[in-house]
Amino acid sequence: MAPEAAARPTRAELRLAAREQSRSQRRDAAKAATRTALLRVALPSVAALGVAAAAAVTVQGEADQQRAQAAGLVPQQITAADAPDNAPAEAAQAAQQALAAGDAAQASRGDARQPLAGTQGTPDAGQDGQSGQAGQQAAQAATTDQPPAPARPTVSMPVAQHGIGEAFGAAGTHWAKRHTGIDFPVDGGTQVMAVADGTIRTQWNPSYGYMTILKTSDGTEVWYCHLRSYKIRKGTVKAGDVIAFVGSSGNSTGPHLHLEIRPAGGGAPVDPLPWFLAQGLDPR
Repeated sequence: MAPEAAARPTRAELRLAAREQSRSQRRDAAKAATRTALLRVALPSVAALGVAAAAAVTVQGEADQQRAQAAGLVPQQITAADAPDNAPAEAAQAAQQALAAGDAAQASRGDARQPLAGTQGTPDAGQDGQSGQAGQQAAQAATTDQPPAPARPTVSMPVAQHGIGEAFGAAGTHWAKRHTGIDFPVDGGTQVMAVADGTIRTQWNPSYGYMTILKTSDGTEVWYCHLRSYKIRKGTVKAGDVIAFVGSSGNSTGPHLHLEIRPAGGGAPVDPLPWFLAQGLDPR
């Protein structure tokens, strides 16, 4: 017996099936369009957020870094790991590149600020740099402070070499009466020095030769005789100043310095040795 033929659908059933298939296709198409639209919006939005974040870091980099340094904190950095898990790889890469560009700009500004930070004044410096100037002046005073110069002597030897030849009052054929001074047997050209502060004058005498007369403040006169030449002919001198040079001019038998001490008022010459000893000097 032959099988029964399958029942053929009616026209109403065919129209109903066609409508259901059309509805399903429209729903699938709408879902696909929605996904496409979401992706088109999400990709630029994620990239824009990354660029905006980088711009904000760049613009606020200097102020944020100063505040963070003052507080001892490190500014929080945004990395690609902060991107949503469901964001496309292209959006995460764009955000990472934007952040990298912002970090480079911020690092460049930080490098440029380092020399400026080194030149800023310290909090201890007063207005107009008064404290700094005071410190410099104190340092200069410390480096330029020199020990005081030694005091000049009030009395000096007439020559550097000690030793007396002919003493005061010696008798001999070289003098009409007695020796009126003391002799220093030194070489010709030896420097002759002022024994005290005073004023000097020079003159020629047949017996004394070239001579210099030093007058001190109390009127005492010191005669330097038998000189070769003068260094100072007249004027004010100090004890120890070089005033002439030893010679053998006048009534002399060889180079030596004849020195006399004559009291104020033109009295007779006195022995120079006690005068030197009284001044704390011993020429012997």
